[in-house]
Amino acid sequence: MGKRIVVNAGLIETRVAVQDGNVLTELYAISNVPTVIWFDEHDTIVRPNGVAFGTDMFLAFTNVESQPHMDAVRRWVREGEAPITAEVAREAVGDLTEDEVRARLHFRIAVHARRAGDDDTARRHLVRAGELAPHDWTIRRAAMPLLGDDPFGEKFFAMAEEWEKAGKPYHGIPGVTATS
Repeated sequence: MGKRIVVNAGLIETRVAVQDGNVLTELYAISNVPTVIWFDEHDTIVRPNGVAFGTDMFLAFTNVESQPHMDAVRRWVREGEAPITAEVAREAVGDLTEDEVRARLHFRIAVHARRAGDDDTARRHLVRAGELAPHDWTIRRAAMPLLGDDPFGEKFFAMAEEWEKAGKPYHGIPGVTATS
């Protein structure tokens, strides 16, 4: 999967997963950003994929508040209170569909082709990946700069609108909205 490094930020020391390629999105069925996964010191998933933010900077756009998640992190760290049971955690993230798996393969081929200087092949596979998984942000949005598009531009907002109209499909725990 890559490697784990230890980051010492003064008062705390934490391990960070560093990946090559898009492996984490495949292993954990991550289909949107930001997605947060909580691992304990034994590398056990305590809270699977979930929408979460560290600040409310994007609240107007996402309608997802940061405070409920931050409070849950504090309770887990200070009191050992897991946000969900292990049984619920196992069932919280659905498997990728066959099309989503194929889309990720096309994305990998595209990245490999691009690194090898074959932009035509890369473009063809990036487009096909987006067709197979139209609501997977880790594919569609990640492909935008590779296709010469602004990942914060008009195509991004059109993609976000399509996703919203489709019911905001997501593999994981939804964020706590400002209206929940």
